[in-house]
Amino acid sequence: MNLEQSDAGKQLLDDVQQFMDDHIYPAEETYYSEIEDSGDHHFHPPVIEKLKNQAKERGLWNMFLPHLHPDEPGTRLSNVDYAYVAEELGKVTFASEVFNCSAPDTGNMELLHLYGTDDQRERWLYPLLEGEIRSAFSMTEPDVASSDASNIATTIESDGDDYVINGRKWFISGAAADRCKLLITMGKTDPNASRHLQQSMVCVPKDHPAVNVVRSMRVFGYEDRGGHCEVIYDDCRVPKEYLLGEEGGGFAMSQARLGPGRIHHCMRTVGVAERALAMMVDRALQRETFGRLVAQQGLIQDWIAEARIEIDMLRTYVLRCAHLMDTVGNKAAATDISGIKVAAPNVALKVVDRAIQVHGAGGVSQDFKLASMYAHMRTLRIADGPDEVHKMTIARREIRKHDPDFRMA
Repeated sequence: MNLEQSDAGKQLLDDVQQFMDDHIYPAEETYYSEIEDSGDHHFHPPVIEKLKNQAKERGLWNMFLPHLHPDEPGTRLSNVDYAYVAEELGKVTFASEVFNCSAPDTGNMELLHLYGTDDQRERWLYPLLEGEIRSAFSMTEPDVASSDASNIATTIESDGDDYVINGRKWFISGAAADRCKLLITMGKTDPNASRHLQQSMVCVPKDHPAVNVVRSMRVFGYEDRGGHCEVIYDDCRVPKEYLLGEEGGGFAMSQARLGPGRIHHCMRTVGVAERALAMMVDRALQRETFGRLVAQQGLIQDWIAEARIEIDMLRTYVLRCAHLMDTVGNKAAATDISGIKVAAPNVALKVVDRAIQVHGAGGVSQDFKLASMYAHMRTLRIADGPDEVHKMTIARREIRKHDPDFRMA
């Protein structure tokens, strides 16, 4: 099993790392200060556009996708190649956006590429590929257990040449941003169909008068840029030309979207853990306690060693999964995708938690990035399917190796 990058992947990684060192890390304080000075948590800081232009000029753009359009800049990478790159992007919260590789746009671009009509691609996909607009994926609901996507209660009813959408969504990431122009919305078109054929997806312009972005949900007290919004659709009428794919295909499309999205999260999570480890070591070398450097304390050395071991094991697991996606496909790699989705945030949380401990009170404050990192990593134990659902999937597949006829009921 070859987990090495291609020559093109190695060159791209070198270019990304150089760009991070030269431009992104030096811009971190500017990014946060521009948002704070604006007084608006959802403010789009000008430094992002400056960095995006610089990245695009260097061809560091849309690296998660192959070329989709003659005028679309991008680089063809395998999942293994991209895993190494995404790890670097995970080390800075806004880095993925700079390279036009950030969620939820990545998954939405994949949906529009795979299932969109020519008109839908012209209206939304190509502006997304150029980084001119943002988008959101409107699936999760507050009144049902959305870990089972077949539970979705929002209705998408046929009325002549239109669909009429009614429902309430929440934790719709990015919907508070002014630059968000598209909501890919999932709901039920046929509640009488078989369980996994009831749902469909519709492209809804965010500025539709019947779309109400009620509020942005806070995550551990943090108000993330773009928000995680509660959205109400109140007799939202859109033409049937806005249907994405075919009626009844929403559930299958959601799984096709979430598989690659999950591995992208895990790739970036390795980068989060690496940065937390580096911060832990740097802090331990700067502080003294009881007459010795913190780094000289045996317990701290144990934490550092455990973090190194766990991160390297996680990286190998993610790369193995990426290799399977490249060689046997996303469906055949489903067990591994579930496995890394459980493993990645749990490893990162352990490393970040110990880094916080080494930082003392500063670790839980706004003066360091660790508290925010912890909040985001803890969210990933729920987002794109909670740990328990992924473990259930893994367990059932493992049991069926011994008993192919095993069923829960």
